[in-house]
Amino acid sequence: MIVCHCTQISDHDIHAAIDWMRASDPQTIITPGKIYHALGKRADCGSCMPLFLDTMRHCDSLGVAPPILRAASGSMEGHPNEGRRKSHRISQRRTAV
Repeated sequence: MIVCHCTQISDHDIHAAIDWMRASDPQTIITPGKIYHALGKRADCGSCMPLFLDTMRHCDSLGVAPPILRAASGSMEGHPNEGRRKSHRISQRRTAV
């Protein structure tokens, strides 16, 4: 299955790159950027990233997932401010026009 149409990266390419990196250095932290680099390619538009990360999650040899690959805990689910600081919140008050 093609994961990245811009650079023609398939799920098999991603799994092969992860296996190769894991064999080279079992302690390395594998990121999407490192996979692109190992394949000799660069990310273009980024629209593939959700599928790219999902493909990485399902690779058996990935090992411990870095924070970007971990499933969301849902602890902020339903929270009206989505965990943003007060300075980044939109005011709830409406001004009279």
